[in-house]
Amino acid sequence: MQVLFLSVILCIIIVISTGMGYISISPADVIKIITASVTGNDTFLTGMDELFPVVVMEVRLPRILTSAIVGGGLALAGCVFQGILLNPLADPYTLGVSAGAAFGASIALLLNISFYGSYSILLFAFTGATATLLFVIYLSSSGGGISSNNLILSGIIVSSILSAGISFLKYIADEQVSVIVFWLMGSFASRTWTDAGLALFFVMTGFFIFLFFSRDLNLLAMGERTASSLGVDTRRITLIVLITASLVTAICVSVSGIIGFIGLLVPHIMRSVIGSDNRRLLPVSLLAGAILLLCADTVTRAVLPHEIPIGVLTALIGGPFFCYIFRQKQMGKRSI
Repeated sequence: MQVLFLSVILCIIIVISTGMGYISISPADVIKIITASVTGNDTFLTGMDELFPVVVMEVRLPRILTSAIVGGGLALAGCVFQGILLNPLADPYTLGVSAGAAFGASIALLLNISFYGSYSILLFAFTGATATLLFVIYLSSSGGGISSNNLILSGIIVSSILSAGISFLKYIADEQVSVIVFWLMGSFASRTWTDAGLALFFVMTGFFIFLFFSRDLNLLAMGERTASSLGVDTRRITLIVLITASLVTAICVSVSGIIGFIGLLVPHIMRSVIGSDNRRLLPVSLLAGAILLLCADTVTRAVLPHEIPIGVLTALIGGPFFCYIFRQKQMGKRSI
């Protein structure tokens, strides 16, 4: 029921958002343009301004769909990280995975690497994200296993180091610095159908992998010892899920730049509404993340007088929420 409701809301927001901007287009015309494009029947465009289909199909819709897909991907990754680590403060941003992907992508941008075409940044972003995750796990591990608090602390430490590395890359970038800076702040400007299709493929692949292991994730939430006694190969499942979450994060970061706190906000809110069963939480988080980031991008694109980077807006919203969650967690510890 929640999935159906959020799907309808997402579709409505996509239509409304597509019509918003310097050139205002009614929702009815947006639906006609999309229908004509899908069916190939141009009779739906009769009497319509010839500029409208170009604005909708070539300019706005690729950006809107990309922002929705990236929002869903980041929320999925955050949901998985929080479920594996049993910590509401865990997400790709706080674990340093986003910074690792950004560092790898910055190297590709600085060196103008293009041997894989548009996939070069994606490859470097994934390599950076995976290497960062493995190093954070190594840094936080001890004889007694991996502590979620140590993992988050290690992620913040590594994130700070990578941020310094990114600053150094910007310092030596010279003429390329504006490209790196603009990319790092997060933006969906000039996104294409290729970007939307690439993000959709990897995010949905990750979603189905997470959904396949949703029962195992539920058992892992009961503790590693309990999950093992119920037949879960905890090490293998954890590794597969964390690597997949890193891939999803890397794809999202390579397409949009750093967009923080979506993976923190959405799973935490959805978990408080529908519970911790990943079979329901994963699809709901996917849709809610898509709605949240699409709304934020629409505000920056069509509501504010001047467009600001989407990463700035999400940080302004998510930062105080992060403080709230951290404070609530501390108060919970004191009451025990």
